[in-house]
Amino acid sequence: MPDRLIVANGLLIDPAVRIEAVRDVLIEDGKISAVAAGLSRKSALKGAPVIDAKGKWVIPGLVDMHVHLREPGREGDETIATGAKAAARGGVTTVLAMANTEPVSDSPSQLAFLRAKARTDAAITVLFAGAVTIGQKGEQLTEFAKLRAAGAAALSDDGRPVMNAGLLRRALEYAKDLGLLVIDHCEDLNLSNGSCVHDGPEALRKGLKGAPWAAETVHVVRDIALAELTGARLHIAHVSAAASVEAIKAAKKNGVQISAEASPHHFALNDKEIPGYDSNWKMNPPLRGAEDRLALLAGLADGTIDAIATDHAPHGCAAKALDMDFAPFGVIGLETSLAVALTDLFHKKILTRRKLIERLSSGPAALLGLKNKGTLAPGADADLVVVDPDAAWTPAAPFFSKSRNTPFVGRRLKGRALTTLCAGRVVHAL
Repeated sequence: MPDRLIVANGLLIDPAVRIEAVRDVLIEDGKISAVAAGLSRKSALKGAPVIDAKGKWVIPGLVDMHVHLREPGREGDETIATGAKAAARGGVTTVLAMANTEPVSDSPSQLAFLRAKARTDAAITVLFAGAVTIGQKGEQLTEFAKLRAAGAAALSDDGRPVMNAGLLRRALEYAKDLGLLVIDHCEDLNLSNGSCVHDGPEALRKGLKGAPWAAETVHVVRDIALAELTGARLHIAHVSAAASVEAIKAAKKNGVQISAEASPHHFALNDKEIPGYDSNWKMNPPLRGAEDRLALLAGLADGTIDAIATDHAPHGCAAKALDMDFAPFGVIGLETSLAVALTDLFHKKILTRRKLIERLSSGPAALLGLKNKGTLAPGADADLVVVDPDAAWTPAAPFFSKSRNTPFVGRRLKGRALTTLCAGRVVHAL
């Protein structure tokens, strides 16, 4: 007998196959076996365990294409195991971990180690990006073909920009031949170096050095030109500036193979909300002005921005207790991303529920070429989430993540994951 489970009576929302209706989902041996009304009442399935999702949403597991898991090198901040637990709590069943570990994930042996570690330690699917340049130094390209053979799901130097345009051009050409997606952190260090917040009235008032929006947009425009020149696919990480959104929108209209993501902190918050000099609100790119946040909302609504990704960046309390100038960049987000998206996008009528799930699940799955993720179609991996879109809660420590550097502590949110399944196994339940 196959290993069976039925998720019954939920409102199934699957943008990939355009379903938005009450359905039962039959899971057998870790795969979606059938989707139909009334499966739980069929005599042939009598005795199968049932999760009753009546009055709730049933959605594909979320795909977060931008996280930092810190292992190896900084296991005190996060590990693959704790990051995976945090992800499952937030309804995320697939993550793409960036390469800025210590040592950098720039070799086949390092990727092999990480993938083996994920198979034993993670309750969800953990994919890994290989570095674009050796040691993320921006000087010499890694061996893309060997990284792909070792299982790299994408290429990125995230955490650092590829400043050398000629080097990025060659990277895009090689990646195109291999069918790999390049994800770029867009930041002109000549404009942003030494900054800790957005360059605007708030930075001036607090006496802090700010990074102007142009530090991002100059790099975005350069990347668009290189993507057009090479015909390669290029993904822009954590877009934060209105001018960047406009540039990406125009490029898409011109047929450039470019995609983009936005992070929950950028579309939900702005720099005026930063309480004093709290370093838990320090991230890169920084929170920008109110007009930039509105542009991100518009970009998510019209499809200019393809995906929501957390840029989950754990740091311990001691590091984040430092002054704004010296504390590291980054915030955690895996446990709150779905809730923030529901609160600020769905409940405020920026996105329909179908578009919301597309940005969180089927959209990033498609960008990464994950054919069995981001959908509940028969044959797909049985990664799904039962969601209460109206559950009110307030994030507070302790978190499942080893770190707690988030600006959403104490913020009232509406909506959360109740049950998360990965490959048909319950990996989180309230």
